[in-house]
Amino acid sequence: MKPLGRKNYGHIPHLPGSRMGPADKTCHGGQALIATVDVRDKNDEVFVQEKLDGSNVGVARIDDTLYPLSRAGWLASSSPYEQHQHFNNWVHENYERFWSILNNDERLVGEWLMQAHGTRYNLYHEPFVAFDLMTDDKRTPYDEFITRLDSDFVTPALLHRGSAIGIKSIMAALNTFGYHGAADPVEGAVWRVERDRATGKKGEKKRVVDFLVKYVRPDKVDGFYLPEMSGNAPVWNWYPSA
Repeated sequence: MKPLGRKNYGHIPHLPGSRMGPADKTCHGGQALIATVDVRDKNDEVFVQEKLDGSNVGVARIDDTLYPLSRAGWLASSSPYEQHQHFNNWVHENYERFWSILNNDERLVGEWLMQAHGTRYNLYHEPFVAFDLMTDDKRTPYDEFITRLDSDFVTPALLHRGSAIGIKSIMAALNTFGYHGAADPVEGAVWRVERDRATGKKGEKKRVVDFLVKYVRPDKVDGFYLPEMSGNAPVWNWYPSA
């Protein structure tokens, strides 16, 4: 069952020079310029956040019911992976927190850091990190997103806000291990470009999320700690108590 009838979250295109997997795509050249070199005009604003390395998950509210989801949009409870079973349980244990944030047809998307994929974490916060509040393909602008969450959920570290900023400066700001307890070098960052667009009414503009792009360091190895890659036992960044 896919409660949304679609994926929970798509793939963010890569900036030039980013390490890419077989299914990944490079962003449009114009987007790379806007994010990292120079914005179009005063209506653009660039946000850059630490990219976390876990399992993409989400929680959707549909017809006043909460559904914990995997990235592909399947119910987390139907996943063959232990980490998703624990995510399903964790959502229900924190049901009121999600319920208070979400309106019908919205979903909160984030990274589930319970199991190490290519990066180990010594987590000093809970294993779920929220990075998008969405309705269908529409993302909530950053300030509204932060206000809606009201500090009730962890969000990725904000490395920059303002004009365009280059990859080199952002990777320097991450300072190898970032801000979420990584025990291995962090994989990179996500650029979020927002824009104030005219609504058609005189003098009125509306803030929208125009596009996202990301950078992953070239030596990053996806899934390095996953048993199906390593042949070893799972590495847990967090595990629920009995």
